[in-house]
Amino acid sequence: MTTLRMDHVSVVVDDLEAAVAFFAELGMVAEGEAQVEGESVDRICGLTDVRADIAMMRTPDGHGRLELTKYHTPKALGAEQTHAPANTLGLRSLMFAVDDIDATVTRLRAKGSELVGEVVQYENSYRLCYLRGLEGIIVALAEQLGGEDESTA
Repeated sequence: MTTLRMDHVSVVVDDLEAAVAFFAELGMVAEGEAQVEGESVDRICGLTDVRADIAMMRTPDGHGRLELTKYHTPKALGAEQTHAPANTLGLRSLMFAVDDIDATVTRLRAKGSELVGEVVQYENSYRLCYLRGLEGIIVALAEQLGGEDESTA
């Protein structure tokens, strides 16, 4: 048995339309939306009477995908700490490689995001930052300095 790839990351949101707009502002492309429900969905989720809307988004390079899920039933539970610090156990951030971190921060701040700390240069390799965006989701940004490789540290 071999894992072929990581297919996508799923994020539960309360406002699907706002979430799609937020991640589109980061350059992600909407692939489609669907409503999911029924016995098989209940069994997969381990919940009863699931009815949810999902939106699939992909990164511009086509290699990364994000599933945004809005539960209608049962209602989604709120996170215990909406503004949890970076050292909290569990999923903390989604990182995106960008070509202009300052312009991206400006665009996202205009949409209501706020810097968690500050934009920092890490050695001579990257400029990095965390922004808290929609529903407390932390988005990490990385701008590579002086190189062609778009991978992050």
